[in-house]
Amino acid sequence: MKIVADENLAFTDYFFSEFGDIQHKAGRTLTHADVKDAEALLVRSVTAVNESLIENTALKYVGSATIGTDHLDIAALEKQGITWANAAGCNAQAVAEYVITALLHLDESLLEPQEKFTLGIVGLGNVGKRLAYMAQLLGWNVIGFDPYVHLDSIENVNFQTLLQQANAISIHVPLTKNDEHATYHLFDEKALAVLQPNTILINSARGPVVKEAALIEDIQHTQRKVVLDVFEHEPVISEELIDMLALATPHIAGYSLEGKARGTQMIYEAFCQKFGFDINKRFETQLPACDDYFSGNDLKAVLKQKLAQIYDIAQDDANIRACIKDGKVEQKAFDLLRKNYPLRREWAAHGGPHA
Repeated sequence: MKIVADENLAFTDYFFSEFGDIQHKAGRTLTHADVKDAEALLVRSVTAVNESLIENTALKYVGSATIGTDHLDIAALEKQGITWANAAGCNAQAVAEYVITALLHLDESLLEPQEKFTLGIVGLGNVGKRLAYMAQLLGWNVIGFDPYVHLDSIENVNFQTLLQQANAISIHVPLTKNDEHATYHLFDEKALAVLQPNTILINSARGPVVKEAALIEDIQHTQRKVVLDVFEHEPVISEELIDMLALATPHIAGYSLEGKARGTQMIYEAFCQKFGFDINKRFETQLPACDDYFSGNDLKAVLKQKLAQIYDIAQDDANIRACIKDGKVEQKAFDLLRKNYPLRREWAAHGGPHA
């Protein structure tokens, strides 16, 4: 069996080498010729799996080791009779920890007793519910908005109420356009105008959920602290926008070793179900041990002392800013940051909590 895989997937050989010949390719530039005679295709979100890529191929299975599916033309896959799978929730814990790290980097006093700090979470799926749990461990008040999900553990509010009451807002929704509750440009001029100027905004979901032109105008007016891991016109990212951000990172919020490995395992399991193979491998067997920081220690004290060692988010910010050339982030450099990213470990690897 010929298997074509994005070269940046984790543990591809461990999970798939026994099934045939794996050809590792750059995901952003995959062509029809690359996959024409392959039976399986393994991708990430940078590959647009559309009709022109998959028609008249030998493909029987497409696995995307990602939470989202907006890069998959599901109708085209089903028309061609190709089984597809994604990895919903694979890196949810990593993204939740990213958000908390970003907030603590911007304001370490959030580790002190908080009576008034309210985190608003837009989207209460795999990431949102984990973030809510982790935030509550730190003593933060959490409110959430999701027209499809209700969490008993937090206060569920409407969108306008969340915009008005949250001291920080973190976005965790899929990108949808033709939907009663479409998320495309959910944060536009109107939504941003409702926020208090000191409300922090974090987007680690999908870039176009936030209207970039409106965001730039809002920051110019309010000096709002904004954290972006995803960008509306990615990989085209302007220097003007980067210079305005409190933190910028190169679409790596979910880039933990556990998250990457878990994503590959999930599409491996779907692959085995498709082709009738036994499922007998686990990513945990491939992970190195880590220093134990948390066991028996106070969570807040450990985060205050060890947060930068667990995840140095400031370095990611510096790295993307170093890629600016001729008024924008150079696409090749941006892709290399992601390709060569030193995968961080989740808190649980250091003995810490997880949702």
